[in-house]
Amino acid sequence: MPIPRSQQVSLESTPYYHCVSRCVRRAFLCGEDPITGSSYEHRRGWIEKRLLFLASVFSIDICAYAIMSNHLHVVLHVNLESAQQWSTRDVLDKWHRLHKGTLYTQQYVKGEALSPFALKLVEASVESYRHRLMDISWFMKELNEPIARHANAEDKCTGHFWEGRFKSQALLDEAALIACMTYVDLNPIRAKVSDTPESSDFTSIKQRIAFLNKNSQPKFLSPFVGNPRKNMPNGLPFQLKDYLELVDMTGRVISSKKRGAIDISLLPILQRLSISADNWFCIATQFGKKTENIVGRAHSVAHYCKSKNRKRQFKRQSTLLFA
Repeated sequence: MPIPRSQQVSLESTPYYHCVSRCVRRAFLCGEDPITGSSYEHRRGWIEKRLLFLASVFSIDICAYAIMSNHLHVVLHVNLESAQQWSTRDVLDKWHRLHKGTLYTQQYVKGEALSPFALKLVEASVESYRHRLMDISWFMKELNEPIARHANAEDKCTGHFWEGRFKSQALLDEAALIACMTYVDLNPIRAKVSDTPESSDFTSIKQRIAFLNKNSQPKFLSPFVGNPRKNMPNGLPFQLKDYLELVDMTGRVISSKKRGAIDISLLPILQRLSISADNWFCIATQFGKKTENIVGRAHSVAHYCKSKNRKRQFKRQSTLLFA
């Protein structure tokens, strides 16, 4: 039986989650249908544009993403602290970019006088909207539903476009986070639709590489802020240079099919996380197959299960990969 989404997403345990949505029809999400010859490549642009727009509205940061032919991957970070600091006006301005809201919230934004009763209704709406704007299920709903409607209109059909539920994985520690991000960024290379990370269209890694020429990081992606330390700013706890080297070298190993051809265990980022080269290669190529809805080192998974009063139902092999 599927685990309820409320039990899968626990911000007390981790703010990082890997989400996957798959197209339910034979008709492709993107790419080219080999049977009919129809091309849906333009839909990648729809999804990327919508995804980056939502990052500017929700208190949810995008760490990595890859838009494939019949599915998409996204690694998300829920920024709880940011959402709690939003004012009433901030929340309403953001929500109204997605939906009309209520008559009273519209009047509040326009600065019209409201009765005490109406103000209470506005406050209740704001708290509901604030919760939704830091909710992964709402984020995926706001991503998938418009795409499904647009695709159905283009295909001149009705019915489900996506599978009923998106897959969600809790990334409990830095090792799980870096492994999942690399797995997502290298999706096109594993699928043999791209040869290099910088040529992988509609991926976060291509966006990050493009911004290197500007000596900056893309504002619509969660930034790399360096290794953990005191007074740590919000962002990914790694060095950008280390991560790009890791993705580049892992991609070369995958594309050349020469396991161990490059000693990636020498990379500082893997040394700090104590992940061996052999384990890393397996993680980077088979993350989806070797892991379940909870991902991390053995002690991280044990702590999570204890805090949630759940049995340790996970593949022992998945925790050994991070040993």
